[in-house]
Amino acid sequence: MDATTGYWYGEDDDSRRRRAVDLLQAFRLYRAAEVAMRRRTRDAMAMGENDLLTLRYLLKAVREDRLVSPAELARYLGVSTASMTVIIDRLEKSGHVRRGPHPTDRRSIVVIPTVETDEEVRRTLGAMHVRMLDAVSGMTPDETRIVMDCLARMQAAVDVIEPAHDETTPA
Repeated sequence: MDATTGYWYGEDDDSRRRRAVDLLQAFRLYRAAEVAMRRRTRDAMAMGENDLLTLRYLLKAVREDRLVSPAELARYLGVSTASMTVIIDRLEKSGHVRRGPHPTDRRSIVVIPTVETDEEVRRTLGAMHVRMLDAVSGMTPDETRIVMDCLARMQAAVDVIEPAHDETTPA
């Protein structure tokens, strides 16, 4: 599909609007490529989306020297504690995480990624991360600021939660 077709936004002769539509289309194409990359990563590591999100969260916590409870993981993923237990069981069985006692609360446990998991994630994603850094490292400070500002505005636009519209209630 040609980026100038105005797929979602209709045709328009206004050049400013056309540039905006072209930019939104470029974001969509990037997003589609990113979704495909995540699918390939999940396939390569033989795990589902929540499994991969859990590992990413745990590896980040290790870098920050933080302990993570199953309840914190459940809140992060927006799943029930029962679902989180199933995810942790699966990751533990595959050798990606282990459960350990909380150092100060005898009643609690923490979830810890294995060293092999960190190495597997680095092996699987390392080359792609280098390509992504190479793609943006040549940008000037002004270009970087413009892109970051644009992304922040886009995030704010999509983060708005619209109130549910009940068709039986007059608008």
